[in-house]
Amino acid sequence: MTEPVLRDPRKLFYNDRFEKQDQDTPALQTNMPSRPDCGEESYVGSKKMENRRVLITGADSGIGRAAAIAFAREGADVAFQYLPGEEKDAKEVAELIEAAGRKAVLLPYDFRDEQAPKEIVAKAVAELNGLDTLVLNSAQQISQESIETLP
Repeated sequence: MTEPVLRDPRKLFYNDRFEKQDQDTPALQTNMPSRPDCGEESYVGSKKMENRRVLITGADSGIGRAAAIAFAREGADVAFQYLPGEEKDAKEVAELIEAAGRKAVLLPYDFRDEQAPKEIVAKAVAELNGLDTLVLNSAQQISQESIETLP
């Protein structure tokens, strides 16, 4: 039996320190001095999701942005929710989706509004003529001193 090829994952990716980056919310990925790689330049799809219709929450930045880019490059049309105030990031994502030859549906909603989920789904279904995949990604972490202080 041959020996496995083991590689230290700590040396495979970016290892330098990022500078401290504080922003008020809603924070914008476009304002980060060191922007993360969400696949804008590196991800090449292979049409595994050809003509699928996807709804992604929180897809203007981070993991949601990466998912939106990947789904589009795999051939899916993408509707995505983002927090109002994050239009600059959302427009970038829409441009990347459209550059992949797919339809982008922008949905600026705040989930603190109880009607938002129903409206998001209704608009996504109407604009994409249905849905095949739902990615629930929308989230925000606000550090707390103790679990007892969580609002």
